[in-house]
Amino acid sequence: MAKGLGKGINAFFPPELEEKGDEVIQEIPVNECRPNPYQPRKTFRADAIEELKDSILEYGIIQPLIVRKSIKGYEIIVGERRFRAAKEAELETLPAVVKDLTDDKMMEVALLENLQREDLTAIEEAHAYKNLMDELGVTQDELSRRLGKSRSHIANIVRLLSLPDQVTAHINNGELSMGHGRALLGVKQEDKVIPLVDKIRRENLNVRQVEQIIIEMNEKPKKKKEKPKKDIFLQERESVLQDRLGTAVSINKGKRKGKIEIEFYSNEDLERIMESLEK
Repeated sequence: MAKGLGKGINAFFPPELEEKGDEVIQEIPVNECRPNPYQPRKTFRADAIEELKDSILEYGIIQPLIVRKSIKGYEIIVGERRFRAAKEAELETLPAVVKDLTDDKMMEVALLENLQREDLTAIEEAHAYKNLMDELGVTQDELSRRLGKSRSHIANIVRLLSLPDQVTAHINNGELSMGHGRALLGVKQEDKVIPLVDKIRRENLNVRQVEQIIIEMNEKPKKKKEKPKKDIFLQERESVLQDRLGTAVSINKGKRKGKIEIEFYSNEDLERIMESLEK
């Protein structure tokens, strides 16, 4: 996921801060830090936090967090997992670099940091792109240039949000891949999406198999050729003959000639019909 990013996080930091030597690492109180309100990643695995906590207890926090000063303390721009692990380790302070960023820049940096670390699920990434476009009022083309991501990648990811919530939840927890999600966008009848998802999970179908199912599913069913309605006079004659002969009779009329089909089931039945005709 990080592949193809044309910008590093430093590209989003105002250059005047770098000139003023703003990279001073400070020890700030853990209880004065709070999570980034624009954090695109919503799920933090407990086992990963626990593993990081053990590492912090043994080696300390090697890489400082990036934060910005706020009225209530500090908002975390980069390093929320380290912050959560530090709390679990019951540290009183943690190392951080304080930056002066606007809300817009904070959103961009938080997203870029997660993309570079490949921390986001496809759905979290989609929500992050959508939030940036909504909050910053930018188009997919503009966002593409600012993040160094292709416009097609952003468009394809954001399209996943049009899937039912139940489906995006499965993608978010890893039960379905992004490829499955993109394939499901091709289902023409919305009411068939959930049953197909159940089939994918039940039979562990890969993306190619799902694409083939969707192609067949979207094909228009062939209409059965309706038999031309039979002339009412012929229907009446069929009924008269069936009553007299005691068997099924079919009368078919062509352009120049017609034919009568009389069914029989045994030699005896044929003799009975012959006798009826002779009468």
